[in-house]
Amino acid sequence: MTSSTVRNRLRARDLVGLLATGYLFFGATTGDAAAATGCGMPMDPGRHDMVIRSEGEERSAVYYIPSGYTGGRKVPLVFDFHGSNSHPRGQLNRSHWDQVAEQEGFIVMALEGSLDGALPGTHAWNVPGVNPLPGVSREGRLDEGKFIRDAVAAAKETFCVDPARIYASGYSGGGRMLSQYVCDGHGDFAAAGFVMGLRAGYPEQEDGVWRPRKESCNPARPISIIAFSGLKDHVNPFAGGGKPYWQYGGEVAVKRWAELNGCEERALTDKGDTVTVTTYPGCRGGTSVMSHVIADADHDWPSQAIRFRLAAASGDDTIREVDATGRMWEFFRTAGGELMAGTATTAACADDKTTAKTKKGGQGIKCSQQVTSDLSAPGASEGL
Repeated sequence: MTSSTVRNRLRARDLVGLLATGYLFFGATTGDAAAATGCGMPMDPGRHDMVIRSEGEERSAVYYIPSGYTGGRKVPLVFDFHGSNSHPRGQLNRSHWDQVAEQEGFIVMALEGSLDGALPGTHAWNVPGVNPLPGVSREGRLDEGKFIRDAVAAAKETFCVDPARIYASGYSGGGRMLSQYVCDGHGDFAAAGFVMGLRAGYPEQEDGVWRPRKESCNPARPISIIAFSGLKDHVNPFAGGGKPYWQYGGEVAVKRWAELNGCEERALTDKGDTVTVTTYPGCRGGTSVMSHVIADADHDWPSQAIRFRLAAASGDDTIREVDATGRMWEFFRTAGGELMAGTATTAACADDKTTAKTKKGGQGIKCSQQVTSDLSAPGASEGL
């Protein structure tokens, strides 16, 4: 079944039952279909499962439709890549991208890696150039790059999305997968964000020093990059080392992306007690490269209790506080923006609340109820 068939059936109301159950099945196509649009019909809000046919295989994903989606105007789309030994719903529980999507009115799609994880019901990515983690099955490995391309094409055809505002974020192994996807010359994403997982090509050792192999990273064009790292991350150490797939550190990866984007060599650094922010100015095509190193963070997705302060785009004295996911969205939405580093604070909302949209846009400090999550996900430390 092609995605054109799905869209036609939607228009004919033949898929009302499938939408009601929150399940979509479609085969992704390329060429003219990739340029098609899924605009014209509303869809049920919330999380929904889907199956995407890629290279003859049925691949799984979860997408989130915000309650304000009408299908009448093109909205942004964010892809969310899970870590090893995890799955799409677990990743959404971890990143809470669906909460931000509900507040800001965009769609989120979380894809599932082809490898079976070490834990029952979990998965990992077949990242090119490196071996999977111990305990992750190497059987059934599929072409993840082709799957991601098919998913992007299917999303463009099925949902009313703006092709110029498609973004992606990856956690740990999902960040490594996303890094290599961009390195392999795929220009689908306008910006990409990474939590404990930014890479810039395969690791190689030269004269006793680990660095990215330059030949293994050739992006299609400059791309804005935002990365979050923890100084207490012992899985993917910021200083380098760790497992064979890692080796060169986070700072080396960020600098390499600054080189690839043609940024100025001299970085701007704002060092605070909690967060150090490094920005490379003067990048080609108006892109940005930004790194956030959190002093007390380990391998987990940064807690919602860690807040980042943003100055208003209007230039007035208004300051907004956001968490790491909100900060990533602001970066995507504005291609950077002004960040006040070193001023992370305790979350303004209780644990069962989340920040809501303010009149300035983005996440503010007004509290509202969380989007309901599936709490069956593995712990954050299990997604590598």
